[in-house]
Amino acid sequence: MSTKDTTLSALNFGQLVGSIRQVHEELAAQASKAVNASLTLRNWMIGFYVEEYERRGVDRADYGDKLMDRLADSLTQQGVSRCDRREIYRYRQFYLTYPQIVEAVTPQLLSLVGQESFAGAHASPVVATPVKVEASPQFRIDGKTLISRLSFSHIAELLNLEDASKRTFYEVDCIQGNWSVRELKRQIHSLYYERCGLSTDKEKLSELTRKGAEQAAPSLAVRDPYVFEFLGLTPQEVMSESNLEDNLISKIEAFLLELGHGFCFEARQKRILIGDEHYFIDLVFYHRILKCHVLVELKLAEFSHENIGQLNTYVSWYKKHMMLEGDNPPIGILLCTHKKHSLAEFALAGMDNQLFVSKYQLELPKRKEIERFLAEKLREAGAADDNDE
Repeated sequence: MSTKDTTLSALNFGQLVGSIRQVHEELAAQASKAVNASLTLRNWMIGFYVEEYERRGVDRADYGDKLMDRLADSLTQQGVSRCDRREIYRYRQFYLTYPQIVEAVTPQLLSLVGQESFAGAHASPVVATPVKVEASPQFRIDGKTLISRLSFSHIAELLNLEDASKRTFYEVDCIQGNWSVRELKRQIHSLYYERCGLSTDKEKLSELTRKGAEQAAPSLAVRDPYVFEFLGLTPQEVMSESNLEDNLISKIEAFLLELGHGFCFEARQKRILIGDEHYFIDLVFYHRILKCHVLVELKLAEFSHENIGQLNTYVSWYKKHMMLEGDNPPIGILLCTHKKHSLAEFALAGMDNQLFVSKYQLELPKRKEIERFLAEKLREAGAADDNDE
């Protein structure tokens, strides 16, 4: 019997659980890296094709300024995810900003495109091993390291930085600290680069930053909007915060539809883009009597003005981007739940006409009716938890 067999035969239950957990975590991490690398390479290749077509496309002149719009429409019709006009411009910028990604292009892709097509893509010197932040603007982390250590959501944030030295600074620290996308954004917005330049004790500042940084985890990568659309997942498959929230949202959806006041279900976990940020609206209905969208947000917390402000932002976005001729302004319903208590608030952003407000109040479910429903479902959830215990 081998040493390995002896070790396995001597496993106790705790070691069994620990071994399975380690295998799970290791393979989940490998799968996450593989998906992120494929997505990032896909986006870089899209940028390559767009740039090459803009330079040498035989019928490029036929499309003029409408090229990106026509391309976005065609790709969307073909089922290619994340290829709206804005994203295509981002992919092209990605290709131009990170030519060293060519090092990560697989032989299969090289044979598909033709190796000579990438002859000009590797124009700047690349250093394979990351060094600390005093790098010159010409310093670049090699393409294979970038593609294996940073998700495309990381890269999308980095592309917003015009200064090459600043971008390299955050690339290095992000890789060394295994930062999540949220942590990278937080460090950029807190001016970490500028503070480091002014600091007399850079090592101490770097140490403090590493201690407080949120690290990326494979489970977070799957929830990345780029990733789940690339994999063909639906938002509700990856965005649910908890079993309680998921159950409540399902029941609220059925509750509003059963009220019979004209609610028509449109979407769940509706993704919208505001600036460079993606947000997800829990439920979206269209009210056929009021002729308006109704946005529903659930917060498993006490009411806060930040919550109603966020919902007002969603309502304003829908008013600007989704209202059609003949529609009335959208409204929002914020549902806050905290232990045994519940609260419903309505957001009527941009509605100055009191007649509109009165009409909406007449047709929408009453606030107390919603709160009573929420309280009942929270009691049921609490009873179920007690029975499980």
